Amino acid sequence: MTANPTPGPTPAPGPAAGECDLASRWVGGTVVAASDESFGEKEHLLDPGPCNPQPGRYGPRGELVDGWETRRRRGGPGEDWAMVRLGVQGVVTAVDVDTTSFTGNHPVTCRIEATGCEGYPGPATLLGRTVRWETLVADRELGGDAHNLLPVADERCWTHLRLVIAPDGGVARLRVYGRALPDPRKFDGVSVDLASWRTGGLVVASSDDFYGSAQVLNRPDQARNMGEGWETRRRRDTGNDWALIRLGYAGVVSRLSFDTSFYRYNASEAVSVTGSSTGDVTGDGSGGGTGGSVLLLARTELQPDTFHDLAAGPASAVRFVRVDAYPDGGISRIRVVGHVDRVARAHAGRQWWNALPEQHAEQVLAAAGVPAAATTVLVGDRPVAMEGPVPAPLSAQLDGPDQPN
Repeated sequence: MTANPTPGPTPAPGPAAGECDLASRWVGGTVVAASDESFGEKEHLLDPGPCNPQPGRYGPRGELVDGWETRRRRGGPGEDWAMVRLGVQGVVTAVDVDTTSFTGNHPVTCRIEATGCEGYPGPATLLGRTVRWETLVADRELGGDAHNLLPVADERCWTHLRLVIAPDGGVARLRVYGRALPDPRKFDGVSVDLASWRTGGLVVASSDDFYGSAQVLNRPDQARNMGEGWETRRRRDTGNDWALIRLGYAGVVSRLSFDTSFYRYNASEAVSVTGSSTGDVTGDGSGGGTGGSVLLLARTELQPDTFHDLAAGPASAVRFVRVDAYPDGGISRIRVVGHVDRVARAHAGRQWWNALPEQHAEQVLAAAGVPAAATTVLVGDRPVAMEGPVPAPLSAQLDGPDQPN
């Protein structure tokens, strides 16, 4: 008889299609505060890399751990917590509480709480009586040395999450998956990277991810080495590779940036860019365009290990851009700079307003100087229609400045 193979580690879950990690350090997520971090610092929770335990290494507080670990509780039940400010606010669909490497010292249960706040409140405010925390995931048993994926059924838009563990223990990583719903007011009157994770952009398709995933092309950081970019296998045919990016907002593109840093002998030789409102990809990836597409950049030669800042051709607003890379090779990052389309801005503003928790919506109106009595009526009278007029106090917030009511 053949012995059963030893089961491998639990595979790390990733975001669903159209989603991202809202708490990632790559988009500015941070651990604001924690109740205790005696054995492992809270900052480990949002480390972008997987847990990398190295047993046998000790410091003054005990074995060094790659995670957040609290002291043993004595004298009765209790719980610990860590508060996270999301890098991009949005609708949370699942949370991965990763206890990799924590076996006899992982928490027994956890729950997930969330709140929505205007601005950048500090720990004292978030822990005060004025902030209302709501439960997204009720107390749930945790497995040790495993990815504990907890589904969330809530369509509201959050800015902060709180992981509560009982009674104590260690958690390696925290991933907060969901749909980005950034505050559209931040993009009024300025040029932004419409493709960036921070504005809700996503790479939705690519021809080949053999050496490096196209999902990193619109990450808002800079690649630190060749392993952090998009690299395809060597083509032996007459076709070319491509990646399709859904912009966070439909917009008018003015500049296109291509960074081939670290790709010295395997950078893509040239690129072209088309934009579209639908994102329909035709053909088999061998040079075809998108349905109803407009040319944003004709085929342009790239240099190895170079940051290229290029002007985009004049065109109307687009929601998708397709980058064709000839014939194959590597690109570190792509930036699609432009202004948010006015119609898209109004649609995004109303979608964002309807998804705000009551507390956050009240703070938005208070910051705009709306009287308390009117605030109660406006917050209670949601959802607003996605088209048509809105009450005057909401016009600039929802539709953007100088928008017709």
